[in-house]
Amino acid sequence: MRAEHAGYACGAALGFLGDLIAADPRRGHPVAAFGRAAAAVESRLWRDHRGYGAAHAVLCAGGAAAGAALLERAVRGGPRAHGPARAAAGTALTAAAVWAVLGGTSLGREARAIGDALLAGDTDRARRRLPHLCGRDPQALDGPQMARAVVESVAENTSDAVVGALVWGALGGVPGLVAFRAVNTLDAMVGHKSPRYRKFGWASARLDDVAGWPGSRLTAALTVLAAPDRRAAARAWKADGAAHPSPNAGPVEASFAGALGVRLGGTLTYGGRMEHRPQLNGAGRPAGAADIARAVRLSRRVGVLALTTTVAGRLAAGALRSAVSRHGRRTG
Repeated sequence: MRAEHAGYACGAALGFLGDLIAADPRRGHPVAAFGRAAAAVESRLWRDHRGYGAAHAVLCAGGAAAGAALLERAVRGGPRAHGPARAAAGTALTAAAVWAVLGGTSLGREARAIGDALLAGDTDRARRRLPHLCGRDPQALDGPQMARAVVESVAENTSDAVVGALVWGALGGVPGLVAFRAVNTLDAMVGHKSPRYRKFGWASARLDDVAGWPGSRLTAALTVLAAPDRRAAARAWKADGAAHPSPNAGPVEASFAGALGVRLGGTLTYGGRMEHRPQLNGAGRPAGAADIARAVRLSRRVGVLALTTTVAGRLAAGALRSAVSRHGRRTG
């Protein structure tokens, strides 16, 4: 048991390093393959009904998690398997899964590309790049509004693309990693409030809220720890985290706003639909292009802290279980 947890720790660190070095490939990414499979299932199953949407979520996310569990079991050779080769194979599988589900480096690159365009005064180039990062209508945004959108997306995706995955990996190993990414991908595909998905995507959206809850709270806490101004980050999280319509984006975006000293929230446009959201850290200044790079650096620090925290938690849990098992054998 202790070797298994140590193998996970090594694999998670290697996968995190792999994301730093290689980021996401433009073609052939496993998450993209899952998205195509989920879209194929949707094409056969879609009805304007919550029940069919729930079946879609269970089939896609459950199938991905079950497949990952079977693969992990096969690679590790079952519960009685031993030997350095099997341990190395388990570590390699964990590393590959962590690399596949993390998106921190790609997130930072896309955000910086938009920030560089805005700093250069090239708002047309920034508008062309914005859809790579978030679903807002770029034609409805000026430079400062795009800067705010990018900072908000960096904050939210630090939780979704990095911390949340590491949390579920520490809790559930490779199946936990895969299940979280599958749920998050389904929410991005069908979880929005368009006429087609208002009912069909309801289950995926609610499942994503549940799966994202622990990661978002850890992200907010680590943002406070990594913030240039910890008091401001904690104050904004406490005051404004619950004001956001998303139960998970709120704490993360509010803590980022306080940490960076900027004001987030307000009016935004998704596909022609306008929303008026409460301001987060209302006493802060408006976010600008230069704040994008600051948000990316903060996101990177939070990611490193999340890796350290989740790995340490898994190792501690493994050591505790081993100690309880030894005590039970001695007293049994």
